[in-house]
Amino acid sequence: MLVCKFGGSSLSSEDQFKKVKKIVESNGDRRIIVVSALGKREATDNKLTDLLYVIHTHAKHGISYESLWQEVATRFMTVKTELRLTFDIEAALSRIKADLDQHLLSVDDLVSRGEYLTAHLMSDYLGFNCVDAKDVIIFNASGDVDFKTTQAKLKAKVGTAQVVIPGFYGAYPNGKIKLFGRGGSDISGAIVAASLKATKYENFTDVSGVLVADPRIITDPPAISGLTYEELSELTYMGANVLHEESAHPVRDAGIPIHIKNTNDPDAPGTLICNGTESAATESKVVGISGKKDFLSFTLYKDHMSTELGFLEKALEIFSRYHVNVEHVPTGIDHVGVVVEKASVAHCLEDLVDVLKRELIADEIEIKDGIALMTIVGRQIIDDATFLSRVFAALGTARINISFIAQSPKLLNMIIGVKNEDYITATQALYKELIRCVY
Repeated sequence: MLVCKFGGSSLSSEDQFKKVKKIVESNGDRRIIVVSALGKREATDNKLTDLLYVIHTHAKHGISYESLWQEVATRFMTVKTELRLTFDIEAALSRIKADLDQHLLSVDDLVSRGEYLTAHLMSDYLGFNCVDAKDVIIFNASGDVDFKTTQAKLKAKVGTAQVVIPGFYGAYPNGKIKLFGRGGSDISGAIVAASLKATKYENFTDVSGVLVADPRIITDPPAISGLTYEELSELTYMGANVLHEESAHPVRDAGIPIHIKNTNDPDAPGTLICNGTESAATESKVVGISGKKDFLSFTLYKDHMSTELGFLEKALEIFSRYHVNVEHVPTGIDHVGVVVEKASVAHCLEDLVDVLKRELIADEIEIKDGIALMTIVGRQIIDDATFLSRVFAALGTARINISFIAQSPKLLNMIIGVKNEDYITATQALYKELIRCVY
């Protein structure tokens, strides 16, 4: 049995619905379908989920939302009309609007209706049953998914039947709806796949898999044919955004592979992600390159720091006190660096520096802004002296200075710090040297 999740781009128009139906009907094992809300038809469209958030804000503050609501309603009614569906979308919209007008809907209630109504339209179109996510995905009082209860509910209400389930939300035991965070529909699909012990979790989107590099920087980068979950984590944490990182955990723990596929090109191989040591590393040993900009580095100087017991522990505790996540900690004899996302210290930078100086009795604290972090992911890449020389040669030829270098203890990836303004050039130089020559 396959669990298939279709994102908003796969559900943006009546033509996209037709593509989804063709994909589902092409394989009888595709029995459990998880859907996002209707996506944008054109770049100028408002995102449906964003509209619902805005509508709730308007309702809360007594601002008219009639035109916004009409935009939402029209999107759903158009799908029904064009596909000649029988689901009474008008009645469903009318009920939601009445509750909204009477201030009976929480923001989670209202926003979840995007997925809820999309699921009903898709189930009607496919001839599948629709199972409400609030009845099968259950959160505990702490706001975490209760996997044991969720598994029992899914087995009882779904089993191996042909069903469509809305993504992005579940409910507390009392039925109160709760949304997942960003990438919530991906997470919903993974939870369903893990709970029902699917043979594979297929995640359909608008690209043919996880790409080896950012397509905004590299023209037509190829898709990676296969990844381990560890490699996926490294790439997504540092910027690759085809699949939300948290969505991998339920299926990874259950030993279920994820297959990233393209709704618009379903015959493309896509990217298969699974446990184990095998990856798609080419002869260059590189799986992919990703990165993010706007990091900030603190360098803490103090004489005889290396002989002071607990200095690093005290420094990291101070960052933790301010709820600042530390990305990397490059060290020297009498100095230590702490690299963080710039946005994470925007609210506390001056206070943080004062406390670091006072409690660590530091001689000097130097702050460097505008750092980009890049990760090169692949199996045992750091063990290859030739590989390292190619990295340094590529960046040297492009006249890019390296701020610092870090490597995974498992030799799975290399992290390189460069200036923000060098990020694009560095990505292009590394891609040309390490990947383009192989594909």
